[in-house]
Amino acid sequence: MRHGEVDNPDGVLYGRLPGFGLTGCGQAMAERVARTLVGRGADITHVVASPLLRAQMTALPVEADPRLIESANVFEGLPLGSNPAVLARPAYFKYFVNPLRPSWGEPYADIASRMSAALSAALRSARGHEALVVSHQNPIETLTRFVRGKVLAHPPKSRNFALASLTSFVFSGATLVGVCYEEPAADLVAQAKDLSYRR
Repeated sequence: MRHGEVDNPDGVLYGRLPGFGLTGCGQAMAERVARTLVGRGADITHVVASPLLRAQMTALPVEADPRLIESANVFEGLPLGSNPAVLARPAYFKYFVNPLRPSWGEPYADIASRMSAALSAALRSARGHEALVVSHQNPIETLTRFVRGKVLAHPPKSRNFALASLTSFVFSGATLVGVCYEEPAADLVAQAKDLSYRR
């Protein structure tokens, strides 16, 4: 699951910065997902989340797995949501030399590796049942690309994992047999104020 809407009135790229909790709408998104899971009779016996505040608030007080954290990014703290033109400054050009790694942050291969390990740990902890794992957009995108055998490198604007969305990795024993995606809180996402991070 991706976390709910973040309280980010200045539109900064919050990345791994501390102190970014959920808005009231973000809390409602988390509650909607919880009701959806309960309504379908989900057999969740293990809940784990990124250690970042927004993920912990989405999952309520639960175990933290540092492997689920947001990907590192040199642009953290910049107002990309309110002023994306800030990236056009010559001082930042050096970070755009290799978009396949990417040169502005944590390598995609490293993200895929840590997320795969976190997913395997959750699978072991919930053996025979379901686990809810709360993470962030880029790590979820990268893990999904990895398990589908796609190229890991991708433009950030191409990510399609909405706030409070569920990406289900379906296993038969230890074998991955499917990946499903849904947006139980799509109507709330449409009302979100943190527009640059809806998707």
